[in-house]
Amino acid sequence: MSSYPETDAQPIRPRAQLQDALHRPLHDLRISLLDQCNFRCPYCMPEDRFHADYEFLRKQQRLNYEEILRVASVAVGLGASKIRLTGGEPLLDKKIATLISGLAKLPGVEDLALTTNGMLLAAVAGKLKEAGLQRVTISLDSLDPGVFRRMSGGRGDLETVLEAIDAAERAGLAPIKINVVVQRGVNDHTLMELLEHFRGTPHIVRLIEFMDVGNQNGWRMDQVVPSRELRDQVMQRWPLRRIDKNYAGEVARRYAYVDGMGEIGFISSVTEPFCGDCSRARLSADGVLYTCLFASQGTDLREALRNEADEEELTDILSRIWLQRADRYSELRSPELAEAHRQRKVEMYRIGG
Repeated sequence: MSSYPETDAQPIRPRAQLQDALHRPLHDLRISLLDQCNFRCPYCMPEDRFHADYEFLRKQQRLNYEEILRVASVAVGLGASKIRLTGGEPLLDKKIATLISGLAKLPGVEDLALTTNGMLLAAVAGKLKEAGLQRVTISLDSLDPGVFRRMSGGRGDLETVLEAIDAAERAGLAPIKINVVVQRGVNDHTLMELLEHFRGTPHIVRLIEFMDVGNQNGWRMDQVVPSRELRDQVMQRWPLRRIDKNYAGEVARRYAYVDGMGEIGFISSVTEPFCGDCSRARLSADGVLYTCLFASQGTDLREALRNEADEEELTDILSRIWLQRADRYSELRSPELAEAHRQRKVEMYRIGG
């Protein structure tokens, strides 16, 4: 069996832009390839819960490339133009270049990206670029070796990740974004060193508020450093000016250093929610489609795919999911809502960040 289907056929295009119940278009599809990771970051996959005996999805439980491409083709036909591959750690999939090649051939895909922790990237960056990958986002929470190692669950090597960033730049996987999850009392004291390191480069550091994704990361509001506080700290050292979004629905608030030394972004899901512009759907490795990062339930597409649903049926399923979408978790976040979602929210490692 071919690892991915022929993609000569044009995706089915809607007569008008598909919008959800709150008039938000479908613009982005995030695809989690597998739920496994070679890190054990405490805010995503803490070691004490995801230990050596933890049972991750078996291969037959995960969507294969043909199934992923069928869903992606339909999503593109309904308006999605940006696709991002996530995990777990997507580069644990050794044949990922084959999938990237198939996705890159889908008419209508304007942006094809991948999020990784960088540990396996350096050796394959060139191959991924040749397959059609356009850019990468690399998670890097600190340049302090001890802090970085703790935040990776004792599994990350800082020099390896820095080498991966250089390799990605050489391969042309740009612009490279550096994602930093900020936790008060954990890595917030190391941020200025990290920002200084990447100033004057084309790489874009994005400071992300610690979020209550899933139920396993021990999230507490007192560990959240609000983006406005981070902006104030940065501006005391380097003046910033606000710059326009690259596209409608972009989650990071973009700023440029006034001295021309690059760009920085702030992702503020907790204190400055962006639900009103969210245009993302998320496909888990086992084929469940979620319409919110904080969702407590999704729609199983694997059953339809394996029951040989045709293109029209899949289009109808995805259309109905999106038309009914009304998620606003971050805007409505409260102690009561958080408690109601407790033990029900999908975990970050299943649908990417």
